[in-house]
Amino acid sequence: MATTHTDHWYNLTRHRPWEDWASAVIGLAVLLSPMYMTIAESAWAMNTTAIVAVLIVVLAALENVSWRRWEEVLEALCGLWLIASPFIFAYGGAQATLNMIAGGAVLILAALELWQDRNRTE
Repeated sequence: MATTHTDHWYNLTRHRPWEDWASAVIGLAVLLSPMYMTIAESAWAMNTTAIVAVLIVVLAALENVSWRRWEEVLEALCGLWLIASPFIFAYGGAQATLNMIAGGAVLILAALELWQDRNRTE
């Protein structure tokens, strides 16, 4: 008798560890990107990008230990900051593109995780 197994990695109805690992990898890529790309003349832009990237990595690691809604909310805010920072600090080029794409990916993953956890009681 054949059985069907519907609990695949791409089943998006349940919070999966790969989502947290993906956020961590994105945060690490953003953190390491200034070594390969420059952010105009703004030290503030580079420093805040590094801080937000570290926050994304730490929050993703925390989510692997214990799932809490506030972690996803903070991750979503970090994603929004990465999207907005090129406009706030007025820089462009490859770093701005990377920050906006990475911020969008982090925001989408955080929203997905919040949606998956919507029925949890804690």
